[in-house]
Amino acid sequence: MTETTSLHHTLPALDFLQGLQPVAHHHPWPRFRLDQAAWRDMREALARGTLSLLGLWADREEIHAAVLDHQSALLILSVVVEAGGFPSLSTQVPQAMRLERTIHDLFGHHPQAIPDERPWLDHGRWGVAQPLAEGRRVPVAPVEYPFLPVEGESLHQIPVGPVHAGIIEPGHFRFTASGETVVRLEERLGYLHRGIEQRLEGCDLLQGARLCGRISGDSTVAYALAFARAAEAATQTVPSPRSQALRGIMAEMERLANHFGDIGAICNDAAFAMLQAHFSMLREQILQIAEHCFGHRLLMDRIIPGGVTCGLTPEGSRRLSNWLKTVPNTLSKLVEVYDETPSLRDRMRNTGVLSSELARRFAAGGFVGRASARTFDARRNLPYPPYDRLDFQVPLLDSGDVNARVWIRIEEIRQSIPMLRRLLTMVEEGPLTTPLLAGGGEVREGCAVVESFRGDILLWLRLDSQNRILRCHARDPSWFQWPLLEAVVYGNIVADFPLCNKSFNCSYAGHDL
Repeated sequence: MTETTSLHHTLPALDFLQGLQPVAHHHPWPRFRLDQAAWRDMREALARGTLSLLGLWADREEIHAAVLDHQSALLILSVVVEAGGFPSLSTQVPQAMRLERTIHDLFGHHPQAIPDERPWLDHGRWGVAQPLAEGRRVPVAPVEYPFLPVEGESLHQIPVGPVHAGIIEPGHFRFTASGETVVRLEERLGYLHRGIEQRLEGCDLLQGARLCGRISGDSTVAYALAFARAAEAATQTVPSPRSQALRGIMAEMERLANHFGDIGAICNDAAFAMLQAHFSMLREQILQIAEHCFGHRLLMDRIIPGGVTCGLTPEGSRRLSNWLKTVPNTLSKLVEVYDETPSLRDRMRNTGVLSSELARRFAAGGFVGRASARTFDARRNLPYPPYDRLDFQVPLLDSGDVNARVWIRIEEIRQSIPMLRRLLTMVEEGPLTTPLLAGGGEVREGCAVVESFRGDILLWLRLDSQNRILRCHARDPSWFQWPLLEAVVYGNIVADFPLCNKSFNCSYAGHDL
């Protein structure tokens, strides 16, 4: 079974695409090869806001960018690396900076005129340099990371991490403060780099699905779905309606579990442990129901290319249906406590404000972007099954503070509940998996954008004729959210950083790969 999609009528009117033909066997969106002059024209369009950057990655010969226009037309644009380099986007598009530094760390391709040449993921502890590059790999010794200087009177630095007090992932935060007021925060990430992209090379699709499902454990459904959809796009395979409905149920259950946990943790960081206890109970309830439904609390390894590995049990369906009847009342009572508690209002409102302009420039996804007036949601803007058959609203606020990010989560929970009710009615008889079509001696490429609870995940895949992975890149929403956390902390007191940080809840593992 193949999926027929008309691509060219959705292409944005961009001068640098004139006369170009898309690369063969790339689905569902076209990929174009640009020369370096056209790549610079694309950079200008990004800087003007005509296009948004959704991803930037490399292979051994080319640099690839995923871009989106205002009509939700998505393109993959590539440029060949010449003399070891390519024109840097970050000279005009700061959002691309860390991605370009990572490309240099992994492949050795030099972003020409990049404003910041410091390594990003490479801490000098891998034992090799540029591990994905062709040829000899030269070991690099660890060097001290040069944090950016800050000048001014009565300033002091507060180093935090990478090891933290709680059972959380590692990351270093270097604060510069004047008294209690933060004047700069600089992050240092990369401690959880596991070489995911290199490990994926040569894997078959089932191995790839398992590994991608472990990129960021709290988003295992979203990552597995992104990988599966990219593989299905590359092979032009359409899963059964039954498996698509089951995927939707899993994705919304994962969203609920994480939103419940986040809201409770944010309240706890504002010293309101009672709400954390109640929201933690709701999270535990949905995790237990997930185990009854699909045999795993976190729903790991349940989505594979071509479909799903198990159906919905009758007992799980009954438990989920009953819970969906009672949870709206429980949620309303908890939201009322949240909204009417003066101490929470004082801590949440006007704290960690992200401007709508920064959210737009960095293409911030999920609750971070939607709390600052960026309305993008992949389930609606780049619709995919089963969301193309669902009616739901994407909540939007413009205040951009911690309180707004909490309210976006609340409203998304309220949207997920009726979606789950509808999805339960869409589970019909049919196969759980559909065999993927093998290539006829051709290299094929596929791309997917999936909405996780944090925001949009982009996954790009290149397969050989036997459906083994030649190259796979996954971009977590945290790539575009971590830099914004540095911006929103400015001018807040040091004690409000945990609140700002938790309201973003960026993934370390998803970023570090």
